[in-house]
Amino acid sequence: MNRLFGLNSPLVENLTKIGDMICASFLWLVFSLPVITAGASTSAMYTTLFQCLRQNKTGLWKRFWGAFRENFRVTTLAWLIELLVLAVLTLDVLVFRSLWIRGDSMGFLYWAALFFWVIVLTWFLYVAAYAARFTGGVKEILVNGLRILRLHPLHALAVMILILAGIALCLIAPVAVLLLPAAVCWAGSFILERVFLKHASPEDPEQEQHLA
Repeated sequence: MNRLFGLNSPLVENLTKIGDMICASFLWLVFSLPVITAGASTSAMYTTLFQCLRQNKTGLWKRFWGAFRENFRVTTLAWLIELLVLAVLTLDVLVFRSLWIRGDSMGFLYWAALFFWVIVLTWFLYVAAYAARFTGGVKEILVNGLRILRLHPLHALAVMILILAGIALCLIAPVAVLLLPAAVCWAGSFILERVFLKHASPEDPEQEQHLA
């Protein structure tokens, strides 16, 4: 019993990670409520999960708040640009969907618009993660996020599937939103960090400053 419920037992460690994910998801939801802060909130969540769950550091709230403040300006401006693109694509999706339902010849564009909508949503996570792990201005994180996504399509597809699965599960069971945002971000970090490592400068093995 002591092995099962001890502080260092796998069960307790996994339950602690789940608890941290729930806390991180809650913070992400609260800090994303104004919508315009979603970029900073997502970047802060990535930083928090990377440090607390993968590097076993403590102080979840302190790390989230510190990362949120540190990257607020850059990630917010980047997110506003991405939000504009998403808004245009969302309008396209709605328009072409109505044409597709009516059997219009232009209805096939619904699937193209939906595909690009998902790509931009994936790009958003790439940009948030990039801002969390590297320094750079608005243009740099937007361009490098898109460049990395384009250079590694299979990795991008895996991240895309994670995002879509998270959205689908939240639609099926809305209460899952208390866990899934952080769970998707955490799972995605294993893919993103492998990609980041391929582009990290040789003098920066910890990949926390610049990309080559």
